[in-house]
Amino acid sequence: MPTYRRLHLPGTSYFFTVNLADRRASLLTDRIADLRRAYAETVASAPVICDAMVVLPDHLHAVWTLPPGDSDYSERWRKIQHRFTRAVGAEVDRTAHPTRSASKRAKREAGIWQRRFWEHTIRAAQDYRMHVRYCWGNPVKHGLVARAAEWPFSSIHRDIRVGRVDAGWAGELPEGMFGE
Repeated sequence: MPTYRRLHLPGTSYFFTVNLADRRASLLTDRIADLRRAYAETVASAPVICDAMVVLPDHLHAVWTLPPGDSDYSERWRKIQHRFTRAVGAEVDRTAHPTRSASKRAKREAGIWQRRFWEHTIRAAQDYRMHVRYCWGNPVKHGLVARAAEWPFSSIHRDIRVGRVDAGWAGELPEGMFGE
């Protein structure tokens, strides 16, 4: 069995990719209000600075900066996933879910989420900028929109309002590994 090691540095910025188990599903955008509520409830009790976030139908990306003295991003993601799963659970038939493995059934998991998420520790200003832009441009990469600002489930709208990015930015993305 593989050993997963995550770097936990208090007060650091991280890039995340969190996927649904069924990559053909659209649950995250179909139930965006439930996801927003799960996120808001979680960060109300365990704050983060959300530097960037984009929600696509089957996965999301985020850049978070954790508070000084705090490195527990895993617990935040666990709570967000749990709250979202509880909110949509009545509509998700756990026994018929196509991606729910025997292992997930044995552990009484709903099977909505992939078990693990991808995380990258941001190491420098250029790395930070690259990952924020990746969040903004991901809907363009997946062919969902022609321009990043056309996608409704993105922090790019907040960042346009404060002048962090131009509203006409098309969504050009840097090359690299981003946890897709």
